[in-house]
Amino acid sequence: MAEKYSLKDDLFNRDTVSLLAGHFETAGVFAAHPFVVDVMAKMPALELKARINLIAQVLARHLPQDFSAAADAISAALPPPLDPAKNDDDFGHFIYAPLGVFVENHGLERDFDRSLDLIEALTQRFSMEFSIRAFMNQRQDATLERMLDWVRHDSYHVRRLVSEGTRPRLPWGQNVGLAIADSLPFLDQLHADSTRFVTRSVANHLNDISKTAADACIDRLVAWQAAGMQQKKELDWMRRHALRGLLKAGNARAMQHLGYHPDVALEIADFAISPDLIRRGDRAAVSLTLTTQDDAPLMVDYVIDFVKANGKTAPRVFKLKTLTAKAGDPLTVQKSHYFKDDATTFVLYSGAHRIHLQVNGRIVATRPFTLT
Repeated sequence: MAEKYSLKDDLFNRDTVSLLAGHFETAGVFAAHPFVVDVMAKMPALELKARINLIAQVLARHLPQDFSAAADAISAALPPPLDPAKNDDDFGHFIYAPLGVFVENHGLERDFDRSLDLIEALTQRFSMEFSIRAFMNQRQDATLERMLDWVRHDSYHVRRLVSEGTRPRLPWGQNVGLAIADSLPFLDQLHADSTRFVTRSVANHLNDISKTAADACIDRLVAWQAAGMQQKKELDWMRRHALRGLLKAGNARAMQHLGYHPDVALEIADFAISPDLIRRGDRAAVSLTLTTQDDAPLMVDYVIDFVKANGKTAPRVFKLKTLTAKAGDPLTVQKSHYFKDDATTFVLYSGAHRIHLQVNGRIVATRPFTLT
């Protein structure tokens, strides 16, 4: 039987710890072997984030106690920056994340400016989007002032850090109490970036904003369209990516912004889920035929009202098909839905359910079914 993949073991193991230690040995800061021994004595029993913190703690014992000297040592030991010729999917290696944690823990309060210099250098080896948030929470105004320089930095990794570091809902990152009005001016400058690594971050940032301020998100996209600073193809991709949460929720204004009109005239035939008595762990076929009166772009989804433990229901949206319909030309759409019974993030419960057909954000048909 194949051994189960472990992300923590792939990212943090003896080889990667030795790589980090080797940089410091080559720079004449400390010997690699004792450092690796210290880390490996405790690391195998720890989860991923705890491994990062452990390595940062061991670094503190091996680096000079004076932060200025420790900062000099880190700077001397850094590997070359990530390839500037690339423009996407170059996140760096997690083994450098502990360096950011060390700077958070030992430099933020002792030498703020030097610490930000290090974060600027480190993010060109591995994204410091998690560590920079500690600076945001400790000294927001001063960090934002530095970011005014970073939006024009030669390295797209530093430019991206501005967007990621100010995101309202960065996954796995600590919250930052930053008003939307404070982050949008940065996005105004970054949305026209030439690299997808940055524009994806900007779109993800807007998607975060859309969860609490849908109109602010859409208003910005409208303004960027009017400004014409970004290439149309790239901005169109950004618009779809930024609005994905609103589109899934059927937000009418988001739909209209992308040309999907909720009031499109259409006829629905044979909308069904088969069988209509379904056991957990089985598959069911979702199918329909639709016809529009006019040529029209369509976003066809289905929504299932799942029964919860308390007997109430909660909707979940699933994609069916995005297409352009031709007037009077019937289109048949179908999909197999798997009612997975052993998911760790979502529990199925028996009972009477409903499935809805959603076209351009509008519910146009509903069918009952039973899950056992």
